[in-house]
Amino acid sequence: MNETEDFQHLHRIGLPPALLEPLAALAAAHPASSVMRVTEVQRDALTLHDGTQEQPARALPGLLLRLSDEASPLAVGDWVLAERNPHREWWVHERLPPRTQIARRLHDGRDKVTRAVIVANVDTALLVMGLDHDFNLRRLERYLALTRLSGIGAVVVLTKADLCPDVESRCQAVRSLLPFGTAMVALNALGSETAERLAPWLLPGTTLVLLGSSGTGKSTLVNSLLNDERQRTGGNRKGDDRGRHTTTSRSLHLAPQGACIIDTPGLRTLRLDGESGDVGSVFDDITMLAPRCRFRDCRHEGEPGCAVRGSVAGERLASYHKLLREAERDTMSALERKARVAEWKVRHRAVRRMLRERDRT
Repeated sequence: MNETEDFQHLHRIGLPPALLEPLAALAAAHPASSVMRVTEVQRDALTLHDGTQEQPARALPGLLLRLSDEASPLAVGDWVLAERNPHREWWVHERLPPRTQIARRLHDGRDKVTRAVIVANVDTALLVMGLDHDFNLRRLERYLALTRLSGIGAVVVLTKADLCPDVESRCQAVRSLLPFGTAMVALNALGSETAERLAPWLLPGTTLVLLGSSGTGKSTLVNSLLNDERQRTGGNRKGDDRGRHTTTSRSLHLAPQGACIIDTPGLRTLRLDGESGDVGSVFDDITMLAPRCRFRDCRHEGEPGCAVRGSVAGERLASYHKLLREAERDTMSALERKARVAEWKVRHRAVRRMLRERDRT
């Protein structure tokens, strides 16, 4: 493998210098294979890009089984090795361990919790939220936590600025909850200035992913950045003026500025992929105030001498507690969850008994 030549070839589809050496070592062990990047995943079908053109492909069952056991399935953005079979079909047989992953947890409502990888090898996440009826600070907190836990930088992109009568007020509400160093941009995704406003993050060789709920204008934003109507979009619904869901799969696109952009469908549910301690570290304001609490193990609920409850907005503190409970529940075994439910039932019965006795007196 000619590292310099292949790096220039693959740099166009987002290969960073940090991955050049491990990818070269992997390719050297498989000289008949080609290095490619996954640009789309459709069930068991893949689309790969070799830096010049895209190719349809599938993954070998053995690789899929191994990655499933590792709870790290193939995702858009992965770097892989693929070979042609005698029928000229491309088959992926190896995957370079991802540098970064954005993942969420899926819960079946009973005991099973699975890990779903959204994208891999991403440098920056553009968290897209509309300034119209989609505006939801609690949902934005989840997306900020998701990227923070993944070790990926985030930029909050507030779209539909042309439809909002009070842009500055909503921008100020967003600024109040942003972690230190997180940038925010408010724009009209259909405007000609979109690429210019986001230019600092569209550098050659970098990979960005657009995350947000359905109808926020992610696909419109992608089309503006690509200067091409590549992604299908839909206008707002007449009943509530909300955007329509149009994107159905994740896909990677090459922008004229040199960056790779991954569009994603809106997520109906977003459970964080992290432990309760990790979730706590996402809320910088609460973490900074916690050492001032009277008790070292204060949960900022009803304890006396809590320094957090009087300083942090009630809705934000409620969101913090909700994320902590989800993380704790998702990391419990089935037996631990049943024991926790039984414990709460005992507590509730005790409270009801106490209230009944109080009413009698």
